[in-house]
Amino acid sequence: MNITIAAVGRMKAGAERDLWDNYAKRLNWSLTLKEVEEKKPLKPTQLKIKEAELLLSAVPKGAFLVAMDRSGHALASEDLAKKLSALQDDGISEIAFVIGGSDGLDKSILVRAQLKIALGAMTWPHMLARVMLIEQVYRAQCILSNHPYHK
Repeated sequence: MNITIAAVGRMKAGAERDLWDNYAKRLNWSLTLKEVEEKKPLKPTQLKIKEAELLLSAVPKGAFLVAMDRSGHALASEDLAKKLSALQDDGISEIAFVIGGSDGLDKSILVRAQLKIALGAMTWPHMLARVMLIEQVYRAQCILSNHPYHK
């Protein structure tokens, strides 16, 4: 399975980056991080639209699109593992998770997303949200392979 995580902003060196790298090394699935950023100062509505364009251009063609959004479902780790397994069983090999900027994701992404996932009701820093997502993807891999990490 090929997993792309497209996210607004650039991850700098530090604790979050170290955690990201740690989980990325553990994954058996192919992982690509695509970071996008709009440099022009835009109004929030215009910025969300531009970020959506950048995010969608970073998503591989034909990928199953997952929007990380507070309006999404809060899935248990086991449910995420089941969903990823079902996608594999259906022959889907490309999955793309998108994480928006500080104003969230534009509706153009939300209507295209085949799944919307929330990391809970709390607000998380964007870089930490990336780490939480990759940890859950790794956890799903462990659940599916009966690895003891999940216990």
